[in-house]
Amino acid sequence: MPSPLKYNKKFDALTDEEKELLEINKKSIADFVEQSPSVSDVNYATRNAHAKTYAVSKGEFLIDKKVPEELQPFFDKEKYDLIIRFSNAHLKINRGKKDIPAYGFAVKIKDENGDLIANFPLVNFPLFPINSVSTFLKLFTSVNRFFVKKWSSFSLMLQVIKVIPSTFTGSFLKNIFKLWRKRNDFILSFNYHSVGVYRLGDFMIKIKLKPNSVDRNFGKKLKVKDALENYLQNNDFTADVLIQICFDEKNQPINQLNVEWKHSPYLKIGEIKIEKGSLLSPTACENELLSFNPFDNKPFFQPVGKIQKLRDEAYKVSMQTRLKINKLLKYR
Repeated sequence: MPSPLKYNKKFDALTDEEKELLEINKKSIADFVEQSPSVSDVNYATRNAHAKTYAVSKGEFLIDKKVPEELQPFFDKEKYDLIIRFSNAHLKINRGKKDIPAYGFAVKIKDENGDLIANFPLVNFPLFPINSVSTFLKLFTSVNRFFVKKWSSFSLMLQVIKVIPSTFTGSFLKNIFKLWRKRNDFILSFNYHSVGVYRLGDFMIKIKLKPNSVDRNFGKKLKVKDALENYLQNNDFTADVLIQICFDEKNQPINQLNVEWKHSPYLKIGEIKIEKGSLLSPTACENELLSFNPFDNKPFFQPVGKIQKLRDEAYKVSMQTRLKINKLLKYR
């Protein structure tokens, strides 16, 4: 294996302007979460992204016996316990409408004592349309303010227009077409991706989850939530866990998330398994309040990159506000 590019803090560094915009964005996140019970017409405060929970389940991460020698120190057990949350990416919980096919597969990995090892929020689209931190923060702030009715739709559209040019890459257009073709497919038939980059010690990696033998037409006539619950109650689910390693920034860019990595083959490091009947109650207090902040990860599994860096403060303010509101509402 060629020598991987090593992690450096420079990949995460934000400018003073970006830090100022982040503070504004954090305020908009808190405002959205405070208003989220009325935005989604529910009796609790929701997340400000992936608000809708389809299911929560137990699972296992089984380590492959052929993991490359260089990676073996990070996987010193044969298996790890998982908590998995399936979600929709929309900020608002829609009822009675067809969901957009933007799904989340968030994984919480624990050791034998129940202590957290890592959170990995995975999604079914491998790329992110925005490389500019300031553009992303302005857009995300305007989206939050739009939903709490502090900004007009015109202001939001101006921010959306600024994003459009970065979607015109071959990788992005190819994956948009693939998603469109699969828009009606069963949620468990999609591949899931980390989108951003993570540390694996001094290495930097992207993660891909590839389901095994799932019928993409399963539950065609059912709502996503009902189809997913039906499948997991009656079938085992397995998926290969694959990683790509960063060897050079030209072919595997850290802060350019709208293109796919090239010249870095996928390596299988294990398999996720969900045994049938492993569903947990998605509305139970401890499950609704689950946080999948990847900055809670052990140091050698931390996120990498400027866009990733924004997640830390965003997750924290969202979680803190949800806890505060839900103590007064659903879970008092």
